[in-house]
Amino acid sequence: MAFTEPASQWGIMIRFEHVTKRYEDGTTAVDDLSFEVAEGELVTLVGPSGCGKTTTMKMVNRLTEPTDGRIFLDGDDISAIDPVQLRRRIGYVIQQVGLFPHKTVLENTATVPHLLGWGREKGRRRAAELLDLVGLDPSVYGGRYPEQLSGGQRQRVGVARALAADPPVLLMDEPFGAVDPVVRERLQNEFLKLQAQVRKTVLFVTHDIEEAVRLGDRIAVYGNGRIEQFDTPATVLGAPATPYVADFVGADRGLKRLSVTPIEESDLDQPPVVHLDDPLAKATERLRAEGARWAVVLDGQDNLHGWIPAGEGATAKGTVREHARRMEAWLPLGAPLKQAFATMLQHDAGWIAVIDGESAGRFLGVLTPARLHEALRRSIDADAQDVPRAEVAVETVAGVASL
Repeated sequence: MAFTEPASQWGIMIRFEHVTKRYEDGTTAVDDLSFEVAEGELVTLVGPSGCGKTTTMKMVNRLTEPTDGRIFLDGDDISAIDPVQLRRRIGYVIQQVGLFPHKTVLENTATVPHLLGWGREKGRRRAAELLDLVGLDPSVYGGRYPEQLSGGQRQRVGVARALAADPPVLLMDEPFGAVDPVVRERLQNEFLKLQAQVRKTVLFVTHDIEEAVRLGDRIAVYGNGRIEQFDTPATVLGAPATPYVADFVGADRGLKRLSVTPIEESDLDQPPVVHLDDPLAKATERLRAEGARWAVVLDGQDNLHGWIPAGEGATAKGTVREHARRMEAWLPLGAPLKQAFATMLQHDAGWIAVIDGESAGRFLGVLTPARLHEALRRSIDADAQDVPRAEVAVETVAGVASL
């Protein structure tokens, strides 16, 4: 099996050492499993039903006891920790949420702080903070009961409840599997934003490779009780370690890889640019002389404003400002190539503008379909050669001027 070391400046939060789970009927659910999860890392466990991923998770909070081997949580052997006390150190979110139907949303969220003896007011304050963090206004939803919530809202309450006592580890077992695809995507987006803020160590079980790729810092692909490959999403998709992994991630793994490959500055072409206050006739004449069919329009601080075709008329009066067209197809640097491709299709665009997401919108360049394909190829080669993407040479493609 292929493993990479956890990339983290922090310590190891979860460690499995030769862990096996064998049932009385002789079934081996987990077979000699050893791996590490770094503090603050989100690891997705993915594989078909019955492969051992949920058993792995349940052994972390001792809902299932291993037959052999040892599991460590933040350096402590969990077999020496009282199971009830251990579970109060670990947040747990399941597919069916498991909210208490007779308790309000606020009371549900404050369950673990109450068990830890925080006191009523402190627990309710913490619960209100967490509801707000997951996008549920406590003044609106705090007094409601679970049956008054949508499926997506109940899942958010489940996440808030799991985080209420500020546990270092979060276990999530198919948490978004019971909602429709639209709500599921929204919950995934919200969870990624939340994880960026709270930075918990997360084990996330799913059978959906696309969900695993989208959420995980690393992916553990399970076979029959074993991990077949444990690596970054990009590597699992670009270089499957075994035929089993290649078959599991699918023949369309190149398309899936688009979702985990960010736009980099080295992927961009540099088209002609004009500024808002340039005389239109002069700008149009220059574009025609260069053989360009269009130009990007910038403001005085080189922020993206729009675009203008070369055929606006060399004799037209006024400035570029009066003729610039709205820019619909744009993304910040670092957005995934999948989003870039979707944006091109959505706006029927032959290119998209890319801006610096850390500034007010400073224009960096444009991404074309050819450059998008090149970026994907360079990403795969970069992983194989273990070098930065910008250092990978590929065949040149036609520039912007020829579009």
